[in-house]
Amino acid sequence: MANRLVPAALIALLVILHGQLWFGRGSVPNVSKLATQLDAQKQHNIQATQANERLVAEISDLREGLEIVEEKARTELGMVKANEIYVQIAR
Repeated sequence: MANRLVPAALIALLVILHGQLWFGRGSVPNVSKLATQLDAQKQHNIQATQANERLVAEISDLREGLEIVEEKARTELGMVKANEIYVQIAR
């Protein structure tokens, strides 16, 4: 009886470990899904970092000179200086 107990226990342990590998918390499909989510989050972080860098550059331009303020006023608000003619081309 002892001869059959040890192999049976080892086989049971192997089945349990194999089940954890495929269906448990750290299973192969779960790890694959998490890796995909991690890649997507890294891409999102890169895009957010680039947007932040653009905003920081725009803020520093706004603090340093009036040229960017004038450009913003012309493009966003339609500012026209005195003695200027505004021509709008419809497309």
